[in-house]
Amino acid sequence: MTIDRKQAPPIVDAVNFHLNLKPCQQFTLQNGVPVYAVDAGAEEVMLLEWVFFAGNSQEEQNLVAATTNFLLRNGTAKRTAFQINEHFEYYGAYLNRSCYNETATITLHCLTKHVAELLPVVKELITESTMPSEELAIYQQNMKQRLKVNLKKSDFVAGRLIDAYLYGEKHPYGKYSSAEEFDALERDQLLHFYNQYYTQGKLILFVAGKLPVNLESLLNQQFGDLPNQAVEVKQTALQPVTQKKFRITNDPNGVQGSIRIARSFPNRHHPDFLKVQVLNALFGGFFGSRLMSNIREDKGYTYGIHSFLHNHIQHSSWMVSTEAGKDVCEATIGEVYKEMKGLRDEPVGEEELLLVRNYLMGSILGDLDGPFQIIGRWKNIVLHGLTEQYFYDSIRTIKTISAEELQALAEKYLQPEEFFELVVI
Repeated sequence: MTIDRKQAPPIVDAVNFHLNLKPCQQFTLQNGVPVYAVDAGAEEVMLLEWVFFAGNSQEEQNLVAATTNFLLRNGTAKRTAFQINEHFEYYGAYLNRSCYNETATITLHCLTKHVAELLPVVKELITESTMPSEELAIYQQNMKQRLKVNLKKSDFVAGRLIDAYLYGEKHPYGKYSSAEEFDALERDQLLHFYNQYYTQGKLILFVAGKLPVNLESLLNQQFGDLPNQAVEVKQTALQPVTQKKFRITNDPNGVQGSIRIARSFPNRHHPDFLKVQVLNALFGGFFGSRLMSNIREDKGYTYGIHSFLHNHIQHSSWMVSTEAGKDVCEATIGEVYKEMKGLRDEPVGEEELLLVRNYLMGSILGDLDGPFQIIGRWKNIVLHGLTEQYFYDSIRTIKTISAEELQALAEKYLQPEEFFELVVI
């Protein structure tokens, strides 16, 4: 077939794309650990992620979960922190760890041909970490110094406070750190948490990339004998609210205010969640949103403003976040409420809705670009207790939701009295 170079190819709106989520292979190790795998990609690289139910919702004392997770690679019974880092660097691999609200992870990026040499050391981190006292002392010192610096920043303070207002200071989503709590950390606490939630705890594995043919055997050899005991993820209720408007002066000489406007919201299992994601995009979810068009482009109050739904498992929230000159903070808040009113009062036009549909479909298309992104989608589905159908429901919602439905959702959820209001100067 000869291509006519004088004829431009047809332009197809993203909303007309037919997207499919690449299937995820599933198998179970001999101890019951579930493994989700996506075998794809052109390069001989792979990602492995060990997900433990060891988030801060499990801890009895603040910071224990995050500190334990950080110190996993800082010394084992066989290797020092330097030797661990040297081993992974020798094979051109990257090992990271992260702690979240319900879960904590160890993530390995490596060449497929080296995975057999790397897995035994990951096993060491899970079963033989020693949490050395000297490493804990360094961590405490560094984190207190970082906290001291961050507490001078209005956006950091605003982020801490709005979560505490939304969920409560004792809720896993709302609690935050202090220098005194870093000082209170003890090695024995960390080892107890580590043994309960890593060595003995529940585990899920996600792998993606060019996978070796003997992957199941390799994983069974290293991780098929872990106890994998069930962990009950603790549920925490939201605290009752008596006040919703806050103005905080963090720096009397500050020239900029950090604004957070947020309300609590149901999680992904609620029938309105997918529909509200479309409404959120229209409201403040991308560069062409109403908040950006008004408050950045028209008023010039800020360099950027956006709204989003938190990707939490138990409870979610809907938040507007921006920074503005302190003399225009109140005006900025007024314009946010004005845009809420506009969405409540009039249905969105067909052209604007098509723009939002195309943006959301294009975002999903980008999220499916490569095996690492695809396994990320599957991980989100699995950890939220959803099914593959959720992906297709989200696409159907983007393509079919009407202007009238969006207006009804705005009337239901975009009521100013339901939102917390915070300005930190």
